[in-house]
Amino acid sequence: MNEPLRVFITGASSGLGAALARHYGAAGAQLGLVGRRPDGLQDTATGLDAHLYQADVRDAAAMQQAATTFLNEVGAPDIVIAAAGISVGTLTEFAEDAPTFRAVMDVNVLGLVHTFQPFIDTMPPGGVLCGISSVAGIRGLPGGGAYSASKAAATVYLEALRLELKARGIAVVTVAPGYIDTPMTQVNPYAMPFRMTAPAAADKVVRCIARRRRFTVIPWQMAWVARMLKWLPIPVYDAVFEKAPRKPRNLPT
Repeated sequence: MNEPLRVFITGASSGLGAALARHYGAAGAQLGLVGRRPDGLQDTATGLDAHLYQADVRDAAAMQQAATTFLNEVGAPDIVIAAAGISVGTLTEFAEDAPTFRAVMDVNVLGLVHTFQPFIDTMPPGGVLCGISSVAGIRGLPGGGAYSASKAAATVYLEALRLELKARGIAVVTVAPGYIDTPMTQVNPYAMPFRMTAPAAADKVVRCIARRRRFTVIPWQMAWVARMLKWLPIPVYDAVFEKAPRKPRNLPT
């Protein structure tokens, strides 16, 4: 009889992270769930075999402690998913947005490092590290400079990590979703084509992990949009997106 998967997930208080936890938990996985909100973690973990760790992915020491506790209580994970992320509108012209730029970069980029680093030396060959990037990292979106930059950086970081860990037999999977119906997107004052529910997005991420896909945009319709955006000439891109609606500038709590 196969042992249950051991899966460690950040951002598990809500949204995609919570949906991933429920997906793996329903299949019998032993879970380590990280989030900033204990009430959200408790809600996610209902009925699941889960160990809960209240921590902010920006805090390297807290993430090290969570990882050490998981290793002692459960063992080396088969899968680590860095799903924590924040998205908020930013404008460089406002000095008061500088801390928001830092928060977005710290969560969306350094949060990946703080999530993965404590586990790398313990993971057996065949393990998977999965980072959640975004289609928003393909081109710079007006009013979303911090978020676009953070997701572009996340994608490139994950690519470098994939090459670094290949000899160890540890796969690094990058998933770049389009719009997912979560509290993070529900404040957006514009149309969101091909928007997925969190459970539907989680199902696609799980399949990418199972197949050890190196880079995938989900859903497939958004993958075609991503290809178009990537190769759109700069003058055309500027003309189309200069007046695009912008995300609100209030940082989520």
